[in-house]
Amino acid sequence: MKYVIYIVTLFIFELGFTQTKTFPDYFLGTYKGKLEIVSAKGKKEIDMEFHFTKTDTIGTYKYVLVYNKEPRNYFLIEKDKTTGNYIIDENNGILLQASVFDNSIYSMFEVNESLITTTEKFYDDYMDFEIMFTNTSKVTTTGKGTEEIPEVKVYPILGTQKARLYKE
Repeated sequence: MKYVIYIVTLFIFELGFTQTKTFPDYFLGTYKGKLEIVSAKGKKEIDMEFHFTKTDTIGTYKYVLVYNKEPRNYFLIEKDKTTGNYIIDENNGILLQASVFDNSIYSMFEVNESLITTTEKFYDDYMDFEIMFTNTSKVTTTGKGTEEIPEVKVYPILGTQKARLYKE
């Protein structure tokens, strides 16, 4: 009986100190590492940081990407946390739709005929950052355009940027 009481007490004690991993609060911090840029032109690495911190405004977070010590100061703004609807505010009139699912931020946008997909996936002590891009003018079409075999537009991936950034 003493053993059962001990186990139950230990279990309750552990529950009291378990931190839930809710986005974004659990993943706030500074992350650092190397960004690998790969395209048909070759491969190169640069220093990268990601600073993800609270602001004085509820639901608004500093979202700073630093490439070779040059910061890009953005904000991540909650529109509807329950549905994962966020906005990345680039502080220059550009507002990007972002979706948060399973502790990851996803966005896709087109600028100057480039279609760009970004993903930031957060873990306990690191994050994975990835960008893929293509040129929308390089589209090819396949399929028949029928109900049975629809037309499919295919875009070549022209390059990627990947980093594993470690939380400090």
